[in-house]
Amino acid sequence: MRILVVEDDRKVASFIQRGLEEEGYAVDVLHDGNDAGDQAHQAGYDCVVLDLMLPGRSGFQVLRDIRARKADLPVLILTAKDSPEERVTGLDSGADDYMGKPFALAELSARIRALLRRGTPRETKLRIADLEIDTVRRAVSRGGRVIELRAKEYALLEFLVRNSDRPITRSIIIEHVWDIHFDSVSNVVEVHVNSLRNKIDRGFGRQLLQTVRAVGYILTDGNP
Repeated sequence: MRILVVEDDRKVASFIQRGLEEEGYAVDVLHDGNDAGDQAHQAGYDCVVLDLMLPGRSGFQVLRDIRARKADLPVLILTAKDSPEERVTGLDSGADDYMGKPFALAELSARIRALLRRGTPRETKLRIADLEIDTVRRAVSRGGRVIELRAKEYALLEFLVRNSDRPITRSIIIEHVWDIHFDSVSNVVEVHVNSLRNKIDRGFGRQLLQTVRAVGYILTDGNP
């Protein structure tokens, strides 16, 4: 899952980014509204967290731009402008949710999860062979055995399961699991794939996570 945060307060933006990344999201941050609409349109974001009082173009201008080009992209306004009238204006302008500052990160995260569930109906129980994922609890098991994953390992696994039985290139993995500042020449993807493979496949008779030569990776119950 990839989220765009548009917030001019760098400390607040960093706080949100760290918190969401700890939950496994890929997070990109912009500090003004000038390019926010274009970036939201061009990149494959699942949700936008948008401040209203931005340098350059205002949050309302960014929101109108997003709605003109991506009507179904969930947008959560996060702002200090929190009167009932301002909330009504924000929601009537096309926001899917409206949250005032100061805020609790746990509530922000819960609201994002709710928007993601609402925007595109998504299964909460995923299964391939004897591997199971509970996406609400972020719990993984195989053959009844609980598998402990780090945040990025979980994000990678959920993405592969949702795209099971089709080869996924390294660049697509980077786009959906890491952010735009990711060093594309590093071996972080390979390290995470190997770590994930050790956790979900080692000790089991059937190998689910496989390498497709010259293409990338595939999570499959059969042969790639």
